[in-house]
Amino acid sequence: MRLPALLLALTLSSTSVLAGGVEVVRLLPEYMPAAAFDRVSEYFTNKENTRGATIIRTQPASREGFYFNFRAKTDTAIEVAWLELQIITPASTEVRTESFAVSLPKGSHYIQLGLTGKDWPGPKARPVAWKLRMLSSDGAELATQQSFLWSKPDAPAAPKAE
Repeated sequence: MRLPALLLALTLSSTSVLAGGVEVVRLLPEYMPAAAFDRVSEYFTNKENTRGATIIRTQPASREGFYFNFRAKTDTAIEVAWLELQIITPASTEVRTESFAVSLPKGSHYIQLGLTGKDWPGPKARPVAWKLRMLSSDGAELATQQSFLWSKPDAPAAPKAE
């Protein structure tokens, strides 16, 4: 009985929201060491080889951190969109919000959004809960994804002692 419920929960948490012609596909949150970004071509060119992906980091000089890797599919090119990440980390119960401007070409495009350097506590840390929204330049929500825990309501208040 628990296995079907788990499979259903995983399926629902991995579905994407289609709004305004934008779809977030296969979002994978994971910790990535700096070595995961090393490419042979970098030794010859002294430039990071992104393999055509958009890589956004909170600390651009640091590659190691916790990344939200996903593919965005759009019906039309979007010159300016905003990625808004709301996250609760193991270091604090407060919601932290990060926003980044991004351009999206028509079709499918791979994006890696990373909390890097001093912005992530380390390789063993995992987010408590998170929500990723893609917004148009005027602030309209184009797509959203969130962790299971983000969707849970607040705990009921404890009864007051009289």
